[in-house]
Amino acid sequence: MTRPSHLDKAEIVAVLRSRGLHARADWVDRDLPDLVDTDRNAALLEMLDIDPAAITSHPDPPPVNSDARSSRARDRDATGRPRNARPRDELGRPLPRDAAGVAQLPADVVLPPYESLAEAQRLLDAGHSFRAHEVLEGTWKAAPEAERELWRGLAQLAVGLTHVRRGNATGAVQLLRRAAERVEGYVHEPPYGIAVAGLVVWTGALIVRIERHGLAGLAAEDLTVRLRG
Repeated sequence: MTRPSHLDKAEIVAVLRSRGLHARADWVDRDLPDLVDTDRNAALLEMLDIDPAAITSHPDPPPVNSDARSSRARDRDATGRPRNARPRDELGRPLPRDAAGVAQLPADVVLPPYESLAEAQRLLDAGHSFRAHEVLEGTWKAAPEAERELWRGLAQLAVGLTHVRRGNATGAVQLLRRAAERVEGYVHEPPYGIAVAGLVVWTGALIVRIERHGLAGLAAEDLTVRLRG
């Protein structure tokens, strides 16, 4: 399938809503342009599990037969909200539907700031950077306007570490650089005891190491970062 240079934002939003990922769909609808550059936003699309070629080749959803409709009806959480039943590995990569994936956070999970930082730190320490990003992303979406870029940067930091663990050096550097730029704006008055200055320095050093030497030789301790001072 041919990879398009741009995607209609509405198609991305529709795919995310079909998976029950409404918070992510709302963010895409609010923050992305009407035509999304697939090369410039390759790392973001990968994080969202959006395949540009698949969307272009299948712009309309296939007909839903009774069996599929019944299966979809079972694919709901305890509140009745649809969710994406496809299992994922610890780095957020989709697995076959019959595979045993890691436990996933509830869709649209939102934790208060201190709880979010504690849970994200626990997950980062365990090497579960993708799940840490989900925790931080939920807090970002609910944060007051003055804090949104900080939480967005923290979520992108976790995504950058996910790309490192996936072996994607280019995506890692892109996300880590964006994360550092966003977090640095809070260096003078960091809320919640977040170690903003330390995060910026640590992220910058990791970027330089990847750009000079690639991902080879990076150990688990090299990817362990402290969110609070």
